[in-house]
Amino acid sequence: MEPDIHWSAMSGHISTYIVNGGRYDAIFFTEKFNEGMKSVLERVETPVSVDIEAIPRFNESEGHGPKREHPVEDYFDDLSMHLVYEIYKKDFQLFRYDFDNPGNKMPLGEIDLDEVHAKLGD
Repeated sequence: MEPDIHWSAMSGHISTYIVNGGRYDAIFFTEKFNEGMKSVLERVETPVSVDIEAIPRFNESEGHGPKREHPVEDYFDDLSMHLVYEIYKKDFQLFRYDFDNPGNKMPLGEIDLDEVHAKLGD
């Protein structure tokens, strides 16, 4: 069984789209949601103006609620790091997330659309 269960469902949908001739012109990181969505909104015409900065984000834990007592990396030992890597390995590789530093929520590089299409279009 493929251990990357997180990856399989989404990659199946994306792969079907690519294999049938679809191509993404942009993929942005959820960690840079406002920036990415602004670039999308700049390319489309909307019936009303959208101020992406004014839309509340209810699923972000930072900025509301109790302050985290310990840094994220304190919650990971060698075994949990290994398990997380096995579950999310393809995400770490394709989207350039920092496996070695759980405290770094930002990717190490930009998304390579050609690589995404090559890997998911097979």
